[in-house]
Amino acid sequence: MATVASDSIVEQVYDKLKQMSVGYDFKPGERLNEGVLASALGVSRTPLREALTRLTTEGLLRFSPGKGFFCRDLDAQEVFSLYELRKVVETEALRLAIVRAREEDIDALLSFLENTGPEPGDRTVEELVKLDETFHEGLMAMSGNLEMLRVLKNINARIRFVRWIDMERCDRRVSQNAPRETLLGLRARAPERCTPTLTRHIDRRHDQIATALKEGLAQIYMG
Repeated sequence: MATVASDSIVEQVYDKLKQMSVGYDFKPGERLNEGVLASALGVSRTPLREALTRLTTEGLLRFSPGKGFFCRDLDAQEVFSLYELRKVVETEALRLAIVRAREEDIDALLSFLENTGPEPGDRTVEELVKLDETFHEGLMAMSGNLEMLRVLKNINARIRFVRWIDMERCDRRVSQNAPRETLLGLRARAPERCTPTLTRHIDRRHDQIATALKEGLAQIYMG
């Protein structure tokens, strides 16, 4: 029972720290004070360190021997590389989904799009990004490859802050056309129709990412 309780505490600490890391509640490059964090979260150093180590393994924090844990930097090249990886993973998963996806799953995801958009309504940027992540992860799930889905979820967490900035600047009524067209192409089992649409929807240039990061840094340091 003690092990279960310990695992539960680590998971709670992990979830909280992940939220803080993804949203840059810590400043980029900031060294994390383990004593202050343990006190703020009401836990001992052991579950805290386990959670920090897990987040470091996932690329959401970084560790320097002899110095401790640090918030990751907002690095344009790293984010660009993650977008390139996302594009490769999602387009390959779509190729698999064209063969493996069930009609009822495609229709269910089309219904999800209809029920959640394209009008943003009074949703927050965070809620809109979460809806978009749900769509892409649902599309990925139709590939039948759970390892690819796991990779995508990690990528989504690591680029989420940048996507918040993107979402603030885009017109969702326009951006939601691509997901719908992708699903219609998938339902028609037409790779020549859905793959280019998804690729364009995901693709980001290096300069676009750099601009978003500058806006993100301004938000972090100006509150």
